[in-house]
Amino acid sequence: MYRAALVGCSRMGAFIDNEVPVERAPYSHAAGYEACERTEMVACSDTRPEVMERVGERYGVPVEKQYTDYREMIDWEQPDIVSVATQPEQRAEIVVYAAEHGAKAIYAEKAMAASMSDADAMVEAVERNNVLFHLGTNRRWDVGYDAMVEVIESGRIGKLKSVVSHTTGTLFNTASHIFDLLMRLNGDHPASWVQTYFPNGDELIEGDRLTKDPTGEGTIQFANGVMAYALNSGRGLEVEAIGEKGAVTALGTDREWRIREEGEKDYRGRSVWVDGEFPPVERGSSTLRLIEDLVDGLESGEATRCDVRLARANQELIFAFVESHVRGGKRIELPLEGSTFRLERDWKANEPRFER
Repeated sequence: MYRAALVGCSRMGAFIDNEVPVERAPYSHAAGYEACERTEMVACSDTRPEVMERVGERYGVPVEKQYTDYREMIDWEQPDIVSVATQPEQRAEIVVYAAEHGAKAIYAEKAMAASMSDADAMVEAVERNNVLFHLGTNRRWDVGYDAMVEVIESGRIGKLKSVVSHTTGTLFNTASHIFDLLMRLNGDHPASWVQTYFPNGDELIEGDRLTKDPTGEGTIQFANGVMAYALNSGRGLEVEAIGEKGAVTALGTDREWRIREEGEKDYRGRSVWVDGEFPPVERGSSTLRLIEDLVDGLESGEATRCDVRLARANQELIFAFVESHVRGGKRIELPLEGSTFRLERDWKANEPRFER
């Protein structure tokens, strides 16, 4: 039984289960530890005692295990796993402290951090202390997207040419999910360059400071030749991987899956794509699968599905998008060098939804 401690007791930390469809539960960090047979959440930390009180009522964390100082909690409880479900601005210092004070594994919410320098500090601390790391990009553990990956890797749609998301959204909150998904569908190959457009970026970027989370879209060229299109087309969250002989698509925010592949030839001898049979998908909790992957890594010592380097690659795409916008849509080569931009908002925590 692995002992887990939660830093950040708000929406994704403990109460988003009251918002998402039942078939996706458990979805929050706390609910995931409760559902996993190999983990137990033994303590929590937040600057708001009244919110921790509700966590204690829901998840059985006694008052003496509720800490307003996460450092005290980590030092005293010595948890195996530390969950960091704060906003990006606070995430790096917590992850670094956990990695340097005994945590064996860290499950951090997305986006990874508020700046590239913060991300680099996290990578250094995690790798130096041999700590497992997962970023909370849940679709990497979604069984439907696993099936999409299996279709791509099987060769049914031929050599992959492009991947498309019709929603990119705000960079830190939403695009962090989308970038990770586009990377995964393309076998996690590194990106070579990006080129982007922000409709409201000039209003939200003051010098090196991002005063809010900007919305953006653009293209990503991967080193293996696959092109990714991160759009805000109006179709909602619909994602497609297109190959030389077909395409596989997720429709309706992960609710429907479709494959089109070569059928009969037309009158000119060209292949016509027809609907094929998508592999069966049994829906379940991506958060639970993420935690189980982390625990498997603790027990086996083998690599997990989203290590700290993949998390950093996701972060690099966010700040490369920012750099491209600031330079008037110029193509930005990767790896990104010398980024000094930082997300620094006047942020006030919202009260989570305590009841469904």
